[in-house]
Amino acid sequence: MKLQRKNRRALALGALAVSGALALTACGSDDTGSKGSDSSSSAATSNSSVKCDDAKGQLLADGSSAQKNAIDAWVKNFTQACSGVQVNYKGSGSGAGITAFTQGTVAFAGSDSALKPDEVTASKKVCSGGQGIDLPMVAGPISVAYNLSGVDNLVLDAPTIAKIFKGDITKWNDPAIVKLNPSAKLPDLKIQAYHRSDESGTTDNFTKYLKAAAPSEWTFSGGKAWQAKGGQSAQGSSGVAGGVKQTNGAIGYMELSYAKDGLNSVAIATGAATPVKASSDGATKAVAAAQVVGTGSDLSLKLDYTTKAEGAYPITLVTYEIVCDKGNKSATLPATKAFLRYIASTDGQGVLSGIDYAPIPDAIITKVRSTIEGLS
Repeated sequence: MKLQRKNRRALALGALAVSGALALTACGSDDTGSKGSDSSSSAATSNSSVKCDDAKGQLLADGSSAQKNAIDAWVKNFTQACSGVQVNYKGSGSGAGITAFTQGTVAFAGSDSALKPDEVTASKKVCSGGQGIDLPMVAGPISVAYNLSGVDNLVLDAPTIAKIFKGDITKWNDPAIVKLNPSAKLPDLKIQAYHRSDESGTTDNFTKYLKAAAPSEWTFSGGKAWQAKGGQSAQGSSGVAGGVKQTNGAIGYMELSYAKDGLNSVAIATGAATPVKASSDGATKAVAAAQVVGTGSDLSLKLDYTTKAEGAYPITLVTYEIVCDKGNKSATLPATKAFLRYIASTDGQGVLSGIDYAPIPDAIITKVRSTIEGLS
């Protein structure tokens, strides 16, 4: 009897050991098969996702506010793996980021517009023996977001959007809006159109869309600075989102990740069978058709703002990380390469869809990865 009791006890202890081992194995495999910012934290700690190499110290960067939410998620994952690096990204706007880069005060900048020729020339002063280049890293739909009580679904086309933002259409029950939304109860309410007060790549891309898709209505030259008169202005994507959110009857343009909490996104009538709402999938379809027009190491893209492809969202921006191809500061080069390498990786790009951004298509991001390895 004593021998039998000893055998039963040994078997029980063995079973507990096996179950504990299985539990540990399961915990070790939690980071597979899931997407989004939650899964990215576990993914970022794997050796395949983040290679810290000699990265250390503080990495200063500034620029696009449109990508700020993506950068925040990436920084959290990256610094968990590379504890010796501190990444400080301000998100002051594309114009401010390029200025900071050409003045040599940041290691890299984020911009929703590629460098212009004069900006490339200016970059040569801080890139010893090289120049600034554009690396497409984040894609995102620009939502035309609105706050209108009682109207949860709204369809607009490019000419109507252009007239709203230049002040030619001033009431929500204007015949042009009614025609596009015959079933909606549109109020006799003044439209409050919000635009960016700062120089912005989001503004540049939004107005490029209007100029391409509604050339008769939008006659302004475009660029990072808002040119139409009137309307309300606010600083950054968050400022525009906040203004629209607080004002019934307001409308504005912002990166999709800001169009939340009481805001609705307009469905754009592009000429496709179905109007298209801003989405990560719609942005990816639009960027997949983009052409690389940069030369050398520069990977700037040309987007088709007049696409009629089913499901492709036409108001899409690409945010570039701007960095020196040669002549980067030796003190920050290892951290810069390590951070850019991570955000361009499969795991880094995999974070984007879960936070309302779109990953860069494989054919383009593969070129980005190769370019990062050659930075010096």
